[in-house]
Amino acid sequence: MSAATSSTESVRVVVSSTSARIIVAALGLLFCYYAAGVVITILLSVLLAYFLDPVVELIERVRISRSLASLLVVILFVSMLVGVGYSLWGRALSFADDWPRYSAVLKKGATAVETRIERIAGRVSELAPGPPSRSAPPDLRPDPGTLRTLIVRAVGSLYALFLEVTFMPFLVFFMLASKRDVWHGTLQLFPVAKRTQVKETLEDVRGVLRSYLVGMCFVTLVVAAASSLFFWLIGLEYPVLAGIVSGIFNMVPYIGAVLAWLPPMIIGLATWKTIAPYLLIAIVLTAIHLLALNLLAPQLVGRRVRLNAVAITLSLLFWGWIWGAMGLILAIPITATLRVICDHTDSWKPIGRWLSA
Repeated sequence: MSAATSSTESVRVVVSSTSARIIVAALGLLFCYYAAGVVITILLSVLLAYFLDPVVELIERVRISRSLASLLVVILFVSMLVGVGYSLWGRALSFADDWPRYSAVLKKGATAVETRIERIAGRVSELAPGPPSRSAPPDLRPDPGTLRTLIVRAVGSLYALFLEVTFMPFLVFFMLASKRDVWHGTLQLFPVAKRTQVKETLEDVRGVLRSYLVGMCFVTLVVAAASSLFFWLIGLEYPVLAGIVSGIFNMVPYIGAVLAWLPPMIIGLATWKTIAPYLLIAIVLTAIHLLALNLLAPQLVGRRVRLNAVAITLSLLFWGWIWGAMGLILAIPITATLRVICDHTDSWKPIGRWLSA
């Protein structure tokens, strides 16, 4: 009787522990969803701090204090981003001025497609039994509730952008300047017996994220340069702008190769009237992305990230659903970090093996 009671109590403890973990995970996901601006700002700051930390350590070797070195690196990085953004601003404004020309072509194509769909619907209604019903045309005016939802979402995205632009430089500076204190304080959160394990986990996470960031930045630059050169050779307008967008889309595995088609194809609507240039764009861009992902990325990124295709696809679907475009960019770093944590936790090692299988 005592053995049965003991087994029943152990089962209850396991069930309650599992339920508590599920509740904690659900609360964490809810926080990530509703506090997306804050969480994304923190994650981007952490990634950027890992990326810039080697430069700070290099400057420290010249006998400059870490705080001053961190300040110099952040200022140089922000200045570089401002310079690149300013150089692209003129092209973006020129593209915006020409947008009515492209939008007219898009509207014309959409109208043609809508007309064909109406013809098909009319033929189907003629084949249906019963007299044709003359219903009033549908009201195409937007629902006020839909407009309100779109405005709220736009305000939310603007708030997230405001957080990222204003808080990220300061947050990255503090992370870089107080790296040793943050590192030591993090270890103090755990029992003495587990601090060695936690230290190894954090070092592995740092290596994985740093390798991923450096590798993906290099691959993105190569794809952007190759795409810009290709767009210039075929006479596409705004080749550099379209090439940079193509390189950024390359950071999204799998679907990035298809998303990269959209900018040059939209720009080409005002110039090309045949299907041949669009097929050429699709073939060449797909070839560039496949070569980058299968030749460069495995050498620079794949050895440390070690995620299988199923894990990458599921992470893209999940984090893209949670955070949209930023979720697609952050999906791989988040999943790679989870894989490292699972590899250093005995009870989670099966999950780590599944992610890296």
